[in-house]
Amino acid sequence: MIKTLRKPRFNQLASALALSLAAFGLSLSAASFAADDKMTPIAIPAQPSAIELGTGPLPGAKAKESWHSQYGSVFARNVTVATLTPFFPATGKASGAAVIVAPGGGFRTLSMSNEGWDVAKALADKGIAAFVLKYRLKQTPADMADFEKAMAEMFSGAARANRPLAQQDPAVEFAEQIADARAAFALIRKRSKEWQIDADRIGMVGFSAGAMLTISTTLYGKDAKPAFIGDIYGPLTKVDVPADAPPLFIGLAADDPFFANAGFGLIDSWREAKRPVEFHLFEQGGHGFGMYPKTTTSTGWFDSFVRWLDMHGFLKPKS
Repeated sequence: MIKTLRKPRFNQLASALALSLAAFGLSLSAASFAADDKMTPIAIPAQPSAIELGTGPLPGAKAKESWHSQYGSVFARNVTVATLTPFFPATGKASGAAVIVAPGGGFRTLSMSNEGWDVAKALADKGIAAFVLKYRLKQTPADMADFEKAMAEMFSGAARANRPLAQQDPAVEFAEQIADARAAFALIRKRSKEWQIDADRIGMVGFSAGAMLTISTTLYGKDAKPAFIGDIYGPLTKVDVPADAPPLFIGLAADDPFFANAGFGLIDSWREAKRPVEFHLFEQGGHGFGMYPKTTTSTGWFDSFVRWLDMHGFLKPKS
């Protein structure tokens, strides 16, 4: 049975939310990307494999979904209808395991290529069926100039973002996003035979805000019950861990400007609950390194994650 977090923990996770809202626009610290940091509107890409999750339109949404390019990635914002896009291993290579990939973006946008499609393709190449979750987002101004102005104003308050936000419950704050994640797990299990997936071997990995969603889905997602989870440069806020918590993999850079200096409570929580956890603290990498080819060792997070999955038996068919 999943435990309920004590009220102080709500405020701590809410503080992490405030940080994550500022994180996406500053997701790359490498100067080599400076020339590519302008948000450029693009047409919504064709997504023929995307499957609507049936969680309904975002309540009260007025702005329509739009996309832009930045930092060599493409980003979706004002997502009002959640979808799931599958990436399957080559015939004969599938292990039967699957993972839901949750891109980050401060719950205001989604880094669809760097933290979504590119991750899913790499996992499928290793034999794991991967599903990119395009979850519903908080609304932002439809006009790009107004959006950039709103984000700049939000960034200006980043230094104050470590102050607790009063009475915020993650189960409520992320209700729509958790519902999207639960629907994703339900859909994969429903079609598991068709997709040759073991319904008991479905995990989730998230980046920044997507990592927050991954942890929140684990704690509050009721029937989601991921078989394993990955938290890549998400907050490490201490939580109450259920007795049946899944194995947890964490990757974070020591120079992450948002989440590297607030302690390692999440790791302590998993260890205190005697649940499996692996933590990689890379010396450099900043925030948002994802699948970008950087010279820092943070680029090795994916190989470490795959080795960890292999150690837990997810790269081989279940015997």
